[in-house]
Amino acid sequence: MERRTEEAVRRKQCGYNCAQAVACTYCDYAGVDEDTMRNITQAFGVGMGTLEGSCGAIAGAGIVLGMANREQRKTQQDIREVMTEFKERNGSVTCKVLKGIDTGVMLRDCNDCVRDAAEFLEKHLITNEKEIPPHLT
Repeated sequence: MERRTEEAVRRKQCGYNCAQAVACTYCDYAGVDEDTMRNITQAFGVGMGTLEGSCGAIAGAGIVLGMANREQRKTQQDIREVMTEFKERNGSVTCKVLKGIDTGVMLRDCNDCVRDAAEFLEKHLITNEKEIPPHLT
């Protein structure tokens, strides 16, 4: 698999929300086109529903894992690992905390959150040897 983390960051910089940036970069693994994926993930911006809750980049990774795995138990295991790795690196999985809204201390900016979520997602796609669905290649 080619490394796509910087493509995810590019999408974020071009107006995609964090979930869209991650999920659309890997929509081929999910088996959906980019327009559909962008619509699926539009509610996960600014910490889900714009309430600065769960990090949208992680939500985007979870959506791709669910579509690629198509098995609930495996998806839950994978996203738990992604979230654990993300939290270990960044100190939180909550948008508001990552941005330092209450503390004034930013732990990680959105571009880096997108980059990290994409990195951890890629690791799971590679480990699980997920292939791009044939009808999308």
